[in-house]
Amino acid sequence: MSPPDCVNRMSADPSPSVFKESLPSSLDSYQEFVQSVLTELESLGWPTQPDLFAIHMALEESISNAIRHGNKQDDSKRVEVECRLSEDVFWAQVCDEGPGFCPKDVPDCRDNDRLEVPGGRGLALIKAYMTICEYNEHGNCLTIEKRRGDETTPGG
Repeated sequence: MSPPDCVNRMSADPSPSVFKESLPSSLDSYQEFVQSVLTELESLGWPTQPDLFAIHMALEESISNAIRHGNKQDDSKRVEVECRLSEDVFWAQVCDEGPGFCPKDVPDCRDNDRLEVPGGRGLALIKAYMTICEYNEHGNCLTIEKRRGDETTPGG
């Protein structure tokens, strides 16, 4: 799928391992894929804390959001995921078949009047933990990147 207006770049890093998967819109469809990515990152020497934790959370949350909010768990729709991994960079693109949304319209979950309202926390965490977090102009394709050891990790 990968719409042409999706960000399709990875910071310069030689010979990445590439994982691609077309996932059904089911919340139990992606755990094996995520675990394969994490296992490869671990073999590339990525530290469990804080980097692998951040990647695990962001990848699961982005796929889950695509399934739940983008595709509305519609069995006829797919979520396309591509991950490129190297010793220093994790890059992923998650695209759904939904109509998209404007990320700027998502209320800040840290606002006092939003503290007890569900929603928006996953996106806030993805933004906090990833070096890059960008949506295409339709809001149905997310590109995230994490540079190993970068200081964007909360508390890192």
